[in-house]
Amino acid sequence: MPAADTPRMKQLSGLDATFLFLETPEMPMHVGALQLLQRPAGQRGRFAPLLRKHVAARLPAAPVLCRRLWWMPLNLANPAWVDARPDLRWHIVEHRLSAGAGMAELRARVAELHVELLDRERPLWRMHVFEGLGPGPDGGQLVGLYTQLHHAAVDGQAAVALAQVLLDPSPEPRQPPRRAPRRGGVFQLGMSEMLRGALARQASQVAHIVRELPATVGTVKDAALAAASRSTLFGGRARESNITLAPRLPINATVGRTRAFGTASLPLAQVKALGKALDATVNDMVLMLCGSALRRYHARRQLLPRKSMVAAVPISLREAGDTRADNQASMSLVSLGTHIADPRKRLEHVLAATEAMKAAMGSVESLLPTDFPSLGVPWLMEAAASLYGRARLADRIPQVANLVISNVPGVPVPLYLAGARILSNHPTSIVVHGLGLNITVQSQAGWLDFGLMADGEAMPDVQLLADDLRVAFEDLHELVPEIASPEASLFGLARRGLGQAVDVATGVATRTARGVVDSAAGVAARTARGVVDTAVRTAVGSVVRGAGAALNSGGGGSGRGTSGRRGKGHGEG
Repeated sequence: MPAADTPRMKQLSGLDATFLFLETPEMPMHVGALQLLQRPAGQRGRFAPLLRKHVAARLPAAPVLCRRLWWMPLNLANPAWVDARPDLRWHIVEHRLSAGAGMAELRARVAELHVELLDRERPLWRMHVFEGLGPGPDGGQLVGLYTQLHHAAVDGQAAVALAQVLLDPSPEPRQPPRRAPRRGGVFQLGMSEMLRGALARQASQVAHIVRELPATVGTVKDAALAAASRSTLFGGRARESNITLAPRLPINATVGRTRAFGTASLPLAQVKALGKALDATVNDMVLMLCGSALRRYHARRQLLPRKSMVAAVPISLREAGDTRADNQASMSLVSLGTHIADPRKRLEHVLAATEAMKAAMGSVESLLPTDFPSLGVPWLMEAAASLYGRARLADRIPQVANLVISNVPGVPVPLYLAGARILSNHPTSIVVHGLGLNITVQSQAGWLDFGLMADGEAMPDVQLLADDLRVAFEDLHELVPEIASPEASLFGLARRGLGQAVDVATGVATRTARGVVDSAAGVAARTARGVVDTAVRTAVGSVVRGAGAALNSGGGGSGRGTSGRRGKGHGEG
């Protein structure tokens, strides 16, 4: 058999396989995004067939889309990836929205689809195309796209690398790469061969652990002592520390089989300008914005705890230039200072907490494992995950974190998919027992797109929390008066519509795309994302007319170390 036709088999790492073993009907383990696309003028026909053709041309350069799981005998060890040919009519499906559908219906449909488990007999991904939206600001038809990709296959940065294969920097698609086709038939391997390969891998992993154990023990001991000295939980001095028990909130409970999804968008250039003035990175600003929004949301419901809320923050372990489709991340804790009323002091608390997190993680980062022996682990982890949910242990055991906050660096330039421009890209991520809220943000073409996924019972009104993010952004201008120019107040007037791409007014689909807000009087407040010096117009009665403001959508991702003062930050979805 020619080498190009030989099916390949690669066993999942311990971290990748963990997302499979922990998956239950209540805890789907796929990630993705809700994207709003604007088709070019003159593009005819339904978008789904065009997308299938586009993806088919890119499959040779996207192996993560062309593999499925192959289970070990008796589920003794981690499964493996084997080559498979995806059926694009199943993987890319079309949905027709009701007449007059807007962003609210898109979010609701995403929440419904997000609880559906991916078929493990097929490649672990799917794309949902939503037709029926109105025209965009430039006249092109709007299309919604919700993607699902299992976390066992990719982490946040690996998903970004996959997007770079599928997306183009212009409406004209690139010439697809030419590679040898892969075998997509049935993969067959004898039981003895599979067991022999699995046992050899276990022996290799155990040997590696033994070799590294002496140095690992010393490093972990030093890091633990340093972290404990910061925490009053272990008798340390009273300083900002992330080692503490988190207060219990309604979202810190056993999750169910429903989800709620919220979205928000903020101009990256202004967030960077505020961060520079306050000596904070984009990562710091994201944590500050989330903490301020959480404080406002819970105070409004008289649920604000006396202790600070704590965020679980993914930390990338991926080396620069590593585009492998796997998981290379760990988790850290950051106190959000939600118990502090003064915004400036709250930001100081967040800065100190992120410094403490970096100090604690810096010495042990290289030791954190992404792979480990798995013999018998599938049985144990699946049983533990099932028991944890059925016994509702998350309702009773102490919490170390309240939610997950993740910032994934994106691309600073406009991107296109099958000729359609991406206007927004709101991530959709995972909630688990005890952590019923996940806030993931990704930068794209000068904007920070927030996606808030919550347990449907614990936080059905998560969009109100997303709206509070915009209020928190406006409040930050008060800390830096010199940046609080007229555009900030105009932005405040339009903030309720900034993240909306489609809305309905007086029974007619209002033409909005990413910050386009039409008032009831018919006077448009327009902000077109990714376009430099776009005018923002609004009319307040007969007093203010045509006040223009430039929302700089200048490039640059929200990558680690945006400010020179700080080093490596978080960045996984």
